Amino acid sequence: MKKQKGFSLIELLIVVAIILIIAAIAIPNLLRSRIAANESSAVGSLRSVNTAEVTYSSTFPTQGFANDLKQLGPGKTPPDSTAAGLIDSVLGCPGQPCTKSGYQVQLNSTSNATPRTDYSAVAKPATQNQSGTRGFCTSVDGVIRFMADGTNTNLADTSTTCQGAGYTPLQ
Repeated sequence: MKKQKGFSLIELLIVVAIILIIAAIAIPNLLRSRIAANESSAVGSLRSVNTAEVTYSSTFPTQGFANDLKQLGPGKTPPDSTAAGLIDSVLGCPGQPCTKSGYQVQLNSTSNATPRTDYSAVAKPATQNQSGTRGFCTSVDGVIRFMADGTNTNLADTSTTCQGAGYTPLQ
């Protein structure tokens, strides 16, 4: 009788079971690390907006703070108050909210007068519990705050301190 070479069905099933167990352990960790990376990117985006707003208000004192992200973004040569070129085209997209790294980012102002004296930038997960869990907000004081439940984050938040809506300062 000839000896067959190769794997038996039982051996193949054992290998497949081991791969599935490893995947069941690794996939949740991968998703958590992606959420953490997206949240870090959202905080970085808000820091960029804070820096851009200070630069914008110094460069264009008659305008004060920018009214939306498009005013901070690129688009004109030389830059002017309608497209200052202070943030990249992903964050400074033509229409708000702008989506970057799984977060929707929007810039608001309660001031209708010129020069504008306030702003509020808000970042909300594009897909709750998949792209992120927390919502973030910053304003004129430059402090970045978070809300543990990103579903409660209001992109149209015009609070100049982000405090009245249940935000907690980042440590």
